[in-house]
Amino acid sequence: MSILPIVTWPDPRLSQVCEPVRDPATLTDLVQDMFDTMYNAPGRGLAAPQVGVMQRVFVMDPTWKDGDRTPYVCINPEIVISGDTVAKNTEACLSIPGVSADVIRPTEITLAYTDLDGTRQETWLTGFAATCAQHELDHLNGIVIFDRLSPEVRAALETEYAALT
Repeated sequence: MSILPIVTWPDPRLSQVCEPVRDPATLTDLVQDMFDTMYNAPGRGLAAPQVGVMQRVFVMDPTWKDGDRTPYVCINPEIVISGDTVAKNTEACLSIPGVSADVIRPTEITLAYTDLDGTRQETWLTGFAATCAQHELDHLNGIVIFDRLSPEVRAALETEYAALT
């Protein structure tokens, strides 16, 4: 398939809420290209707006760097349950290369989504998989890691990022 160009911050598409997918079957080629792009980057998750497609779909494979591949295709995803425990984790983003940030998120979630076959799924995710899914879902809602930081930390990281670009 194809390696797609990754949209980088501050591209305005990264701040827009994506449109719901009407027909999951139309996404087969896009999803394959997104996986090819994600693995090539190399990342563990990639949302459609990061490749310029403003639809509610992301792919992730939270374990491939540490072992077997466990790919997920999440169409029209939503968090239906968030655990009460939160943790601070360092997150990086393919759309903000060279910068990472400490982000606080729930450590466990139930993610509901539609797969490529049009079947609705619910998956309980913990640890890094939960963090990854929340990060990618943020992209579908026009949120990047900078938006999850205090104004002071955000300003410092934006300055660091500007020096890299």
